[in-house]
Amino acid sequence: MLPRLFADRTLRAFSSVLLMAAVACAVIAWRTRTAYAVDDPAAQRAQYSQSTASHYNFRFGADKPFFPSNATTDTGEFIDPNSFLTAKYCGHCHQAAYAQWRQSAHANSFRAPWYVKNVNLLIKGKGIEYARHCEGCHNPIALTSGAMTQNSPVNRKFDADGITCTVCHSIQKVDTRGTGSYVMGVPAVLVDADGKPIYGEVSDKEILAHLDRHAQAVMKDFYSTSEFCGACHKAALPKMLNDYKWQRAIFLSDEWQQASFGKQSPLPFYVKPQVSTCQTCHMAEEDIEQPDYGSQTGKLMSHRWLGANTVLSKYYGYDEQLQKTIAFLQNGVLNVDLFGIERNGGKLIAPLGTEPFDIAAGDVLTVSVVIQNKGIGHTLVPEQRDFYECWVEFQAKDAAGDTLMDSGAVGPDGALDPTAHSFTNRLVNVRGTLNDLHQVWDTRVIAYNNTIQSGRSQIVRYEFKVPENAAGPITITAKVNYRRFNQHFIDFGLGKHYELPEVEMTSRMRTLAIGSNPATPPDPADNPVWMRWNNYGIGLLDAQQYAESARAFEQVAQLRPDYVDAYTNVAIADFSWQRYDSSRTDLEKALQLAPHNARALYYLALVDRIQGHPDAAIADLLDVITQFPRSRDAHRELGFSFYQQHKYQEARTEYETVQSIDPDDLSAHYILSIVYRRLGLKDDAAREAAAFADEKDDPTANSYALEFLGKHPEVTSESVPWHIHRNVTADSNAHGGGTGQ
Repeated sequence: MLPRLFADRTLRAFSSVLLMAAVACAVIAWRTRTAYAVDDPAAQRAQYSQSTASHYNFRFGADKPFFPSNATTDTGEFIDPNSFLTAKYCGHCHQAAYAQWRQSAHANSFRAPWYVKNVNLLIKGKGIEYARHCEGCHNPIALTSGAMTQNSPVNRKFDADGITCTVCHSIQKVDTRGTGSYVMGVPAVLVDADGKPIYGEVSDKEILAHLDRHAQAVMKDFYSTSEFCGACHKAALPKMLNDYKWQRAIFLSDEWQQASFGKQSPLPFYVKPQVSTCQTCHMAEEDIEQPDYGSQTGKLMSHRWLGANTVLSKYYGYDEQLQKTIAFLQNGVLNVDLFGIERNGGKLIAPLGTEPFDIAAGDVLTVSVVIQNKGIGHTLVPEQRDFYECWVEFQAKDAAGDTLMDSGAVGPDGALDPTAHSFTNRLVNVRGTLNDLHQVWDTRVIAYNNTIQSGRSQIVRYEFKVPENAAGPITITAKVNYRRFNQHFIDFGLGKHYELPEVEMTSRMRTLAIGSNPATPPDPADNPVWMRWNNYGIGLLDAQQYAESARAFEQVAQLRPDYVDAYTNVAIADFSWQRYDSSRTDLEKALQLAPHNARALYYLALVDRIQGHPDAAIADLLDVITQFPRSRDAHRELGFSFYQQHKYQEARTEYETVQSIDPDDLSAHYILSIVYRRLGLKDDAAREAAAFADEKDDPTANSYALEFLGKHPEVTSESVPWHIHRNVTADSNAHGGGTGQ
């Protein structure tokens, strides 16, 4: 099958190159169509589907055969698994793509033993039909063939191929709900002269003779969009799965859509020069060595889908995939800044290196480390963050090698220091205990979430004492480390202790002299000074330190008076602090520099509305939407402004637009339930009211989080936005573990 690369290339050039290659090489073993290509595929499919239905458990209703997954098929019928041609068949002409795919997470999406063991927890506890929620994305052939039922006779030889070529290339349609929100068609690698699909294996000779028809069969324009990936890389836990309520699980496509990478929102703190889709980062062109008729230049859009799955690569011995994954994780996606220090609780000295300071023996130093998520189009970490492990390792040592502080170490048993600052969340169940084996169907509340959104920063603070006899200078080091799973989960998944590969994504080191520390020239490893202040301000804002955040952004404005966002950022901090007049003043400064700056206009609209100027707010938001037609925030706020003015039809339009971007937007459910009622659309109002009731937060669930945090003081501080990791042995120069207080 043609890789997605050819969606952007002319068919004539593509056909010419492949046919010339075929003639020149003359090595293709021509194959004939198999007996599977029957004369009446519709009748055969209906027969298969009816036979499957006769022994299928329609647990969630006869009209919902694939629930709790949102996946379906083009006719609603089951699809014979033999319809999905093997990856080896496609690999005959696409050897490089096949080799890359074989080592990818897609190819191994079902067979990894830790995944199977986790799903079996769900099957054992609730039944195999509930696992359709998982297999809609991890094993689409099992789902659409009707194999996900008790005592199924389906031969599941396809399990080892996971998400194979003809899975992705047979999807006919997607939407933005996620949890497998695709429509699967019967695979075909060629269409006839009338554009009708030819099912089953087709000879290489036929494909090469009709490359335009091959492309028509296996390529769709939306395959190159982030929405295509979002059909699975966004998911929710429906009430039918957890017997509780709808809960959002993962939402990478939403995060991308709101990040600077997608360029669909004016609100990110930084602006990217161009749009980057999921494919831009995860299917970047790669040099190939194996022959592949999908390549004209010796390069191919990578079918490795490089991400962060280091365990799978190590477990199956995919050395090339592992090395490329490590390089991907280390490719400048994060920045660590040892931003500032405080002596004995005094004034912040920052940014480090820009001004002189002194350190004396006996000082208690508090180091502020800023972690910037600068190169990821979604959060750090994404997806199943409850058992992924990404954390800060901080060390302070004197010249004699004595450790003054050590936080974030991994013990001999593989367990991470429980007080380490981790970019994770904690899923808590109805018993007030941790869902430690990714039992997401038991989740009641997220106790806290320490992940970093795309383009934003987080401040982590460490405190230690300089011993009276310290041998200077002192070296401080901060690293961000990553491993795919925590030790507890992988040992469960494999039934034995397993040494996880650990990747140092980035690090930063500084040396502090005992005595005088003069200002130093800018270090190439650091961001420009204005950006260091900006990232610090972002971290303060997200930690709800609004006054300090405003002051940090004011530093940016002094250093970069031409930087529009500096004034907007000050205004955001003031707005968060409910200082609306001050916020307006800085927004007006920003708009003097850039009269139609969408980001400043958006926040000015919020100020206008609060201060009783709804028409001005509407005008500003309309300007924002003209520039960013897919800004869900702008549509939402415009809809609310119309709603306040009782302009219900206009409000309806805006909130329905929000739902076209994210069908599960909670405010859209709520306002539309009212607006529809006012417009006499009672059925629509009832539907939205029911969705709001199901998807809104459960206020009683916080009791489970409090119960969990009360039992685990070692992580309680992580739920507090502004905390310090203190050395438990601060009065000595012995090894000390980090503890958050």
